[in-house]
Amino acid sequence: MRHLTIYRYRQPVAFGEHRMMLRPREGHDQRILEERLDIDPMPVDMRWLHDVFGNSVGIARFEGRARELRVASTIRLDHTPTNALEYPMERDAETYPFSYDLDDLADLARSIERQYPDPDREVDRWARQFVRRDGPTGTRELLTGMTNAIRQRFAYIVRPERGVQMPAQTLAMNSGTCRDFAVLMIEAVRSLGIAARFVSGYLHVPRGGSRLGGGATHAWLRVYLPGAGWVELDPTNGIIGNRDLIRVAVARDHRHVLPLHGTWIGFPSDSLGMTVEVDVTAAE
Repeated sequence: MRHLTIYRYRQPVAFGEHRMMLRPREGHDQRILEERLDIDPMPVDMRWLHDVFGNSVGIARFEGRARELRVASTIRLDHTPTNALEYPMERDAETYPFSYDLDDLADLARSIERQYPDPDREVDRWARQFVRRDGPTGTRELLTGMTNAIRQRFAYIVRPERGVQMPAQTLAMNSGTCRDFAVLMIEAVRSLGIAARFVSGYLHVPRGGSRLGGGATHAWLRVYLPGAGWVELDPTNGIIGNRDLIRVAVARDHRHVLPLHGTWIGFPSDSLGMTVEVDVTAAE
């Protein structure tokens, strides 16, 4: 897996501090075997820390000037695919609505809070369509239905600019990026009282496959289910579980998981833009 970012400038500029989230989060389902980070020009100082969400963050400082900044991360990873539908849940959580344990709720509360305005309750109404009115709603059925609905009913677009659409805007336009779809579903499940977090990472597209979002960083979400823990859902591709999803950073909101950002000193007209290339391949 290789992630290359190149910033280009019309004339040499000075670089301020750059923060990067490029190192996958290790766990029982993924483990780093080899890693290499190449930065040109070479930083005068490079340090690592874990942020409040436990993500690995690299912080680079530079001296001098250059017309180009290249950051290339190369990772070899052992990844174990899982199917969330196979996970057992606590009996009380198998149907919606369910309640979180009070001890868990103290830590989950901020992941249930809504992050975006919904004055006309459009997101609330959209989410409620997945809750049955003629009897109990299976939790798996609810989450699977919502994930697949976004995949089947919304048009995927590419938008290189940072940021996301408001969830109500995504509903109105019936289209969006993977980031927009993740934020819409996060807000939808939060409106139902389910804890959810934004995930940034990479997508593996199998040879001959039709996954959406390959060749760049990808976004999806996690929801917390008692007995199953944090479960991955990718509404862009209708994926339930972590198959083909390489998790790098997790947070309450997309603004906390930018893969690479920093400052530079020069004239606004000096910037010639950036290019990003992501290549994820499976070992033969």
